[in-house]
Amino acid sequence: MRRIPRSRRDWAADLGLLLFAAGFAAVSSQSIPVDGDPGPVWRAADQVVGGLGCAAILLRRRWPVQLAVVLLLAGSQAHYLTGPAMVAVFTVAATRPWRATAWVAGLAFAPLPLLLWQLPDLAQDRASSAATYFALLAGTVGWGLFRRSRRQLIASLRERAELAEADAELRAERARREAREEIAREMHDVLGHHLSLLSVHAGALEFNTAAPRDEITRAAGVIRESAHLALSDLREVIGVLRADPSDGDRPQPELADLPRLVAEGRAAGGRIELTGPPVGPTPPPLVGRTAYRIVQEAMTNARKHAPGAAVAIRVAGRPADRLTVEIHNAPSAATARPDSLPPVGGGGQGLVGLAERARLAGGELRAGPAVDGFLVRAWLPWPTAEKGGGR
Repeated sequence: MRRIPRSRRDWAADLGLLLFAAGFAAVSSQSIPVDGDPGPVWRAADQVVGGLGCAAILLRRRWPVQLAVVLLLAGSQAHYLTGPAMVAVFTVAATRPWRATAWVAGLAFAPLPLLLWQLPDLAQDRASSAATYFALLAGTVGWGLFRRSRRQLIASLRERAELAEADAELRAERARREAREEIAREMHDVLGHHLSLLSVHAGALEFNTAAPRDEITRAAGVIRESAHLALSDLREVIGVLRADPSDGDRPQPELADLPRLVAEGRAAGGRIELTGPPVGPTPPPLVGRTAYRIVQEAMTNARKHAPGAAVAIRVAGRPADRLTVEIHNAPSAATARPDSLPPVGGGGQGLVGLAERARLAGGELRAGPAVDGFLVRAWLPWPTAEKGGGR
């Protein structure tokens, strides 16, 4: 494994523990009971071994278990190794797995049963010194285990925070994606209607150069009005994007605005028949707005792909049931007129967006060729006012 360089904080901790071990040996040297007088050579050798043991603490990060075993075994003969042995046992308990900690702790407390068996025959000072030694070892192991548990808890909390942050980023990204999709649908629905009118009549002026002056004037007026409405709708959409949520919602189309939408189509020369909407209670704003967008997009598609064809719109339903929206257009009248305006191409995303709108509103939309043209049919839920849907 690649060795990780020791940081300044690690060096400070190691030097601090080295000073602790040396200070402990110096303070406890006078209280160590010794049988007889071993002589100055033994004491000098004991002090040298203790100094080497203190210096060996700098190796505790690389070989913690080996260092603890050596210091515990040598400490049974060298009295000044008690401090370094405590540091080594603490390092094992704080950094090594449970199995290694258990083995080292077993080695440290292995002499305890023999001490308890010999306790009645020991002098009071030796018994007190031995009890203090094992109590210090027990406290060292406990402190090391506490440090390891605390470090693991902090690591777990940090991991949870990182996971929570990552989850928040995913939710924010999902919200941004949904907002972009909603903006794209809104732009498509709002601008597609007026721009398709503008394209149809501009194309009519291009292909029918011999049209009467009043027809050209009427088409030019529709183009101007469609362009004005498209710019107005674009400003509204941009205003929604720039608006502060605390300012409240901008006005949105509802089911009651369908007659105005149909009147615009008729003024542009379309043959449109509207049945409905039902009188009485109005559906929730989301349902009404979805129904309006479905009719708007279906009229736009009819102008693009079946110019001149008759369009029949039927909107029916009642509260606590569902709202049904049907838009049917006959085959294009342009097939019988070779000199007429060709169909306007589209991106093919309109019906996909409408199906998604209906799904988000809790409904369903189906569209496809019919026996005598093309049919778009949608079913939207209409909850009652008691459920929070009415107005």
